[in-house]
Amino acid sequence: MAHFRPSVRFMLRHPAHAMALGLGSGLSPWAPGTVGTLWAWVTHAALAPWLSDSGWAVVITAGLLVGWWACTVTARHLDQPDPGAIVWDEVIAFWIVLWLLTPAGLWMQAVAFALFRFFDAVKPGPVGWADRLFKPRPGTAPGWREGLGIVLDDLVAAGCTLLVIAAWKAWT
Repeated sequence: MAHFRPSVRFMLRHPAHAMALGLGSGLSPWAPGTVGTLWAWVTHAALAPWLSDSGWAVVITAGLLVGWWACTVTARHLDQPDPGAIVWDEVIAFWIVLWLLTPAGLWMQAVAFALFRFFDAVKPGPVGWADRLFKPRPGTAPGWREGLGIVLDDLVAAGCTLLVIAAWKAWT
């Protein structure tokens, strides 16, 4: 497929597209990664009353595996190695942050949101390394390797977010 900006029609054409685009949150013309992370926050709040720790573990594990597939398929169909509209990587990574912070008040969740967005957008140190690790070779279509790369840098951003919060809690 040609390089283009996805639409609602594109999203509805394949279940992988709907998942990778965060059920439309990735279609935002303004900061789709931020909108996808906000969507993750809202859906986490909606699901939290029904999911135990083991339930979250299952949802996150399945979400990582199925999300890797969805991100790979969607990137391939968009003919882009890491399209900005793909936000499942933000969703699953921020779910991990919120799951591991629970119970956390709204203020701590907002701090986690800001830190995660900083690490994901600026990509300092290990996040930048993870982002570059699986970039496609010139002239190759996005495949499983690149799909993993889409998700990996956000997982590292989640880890950095949790590390900063743990250090702050240990210091105070």
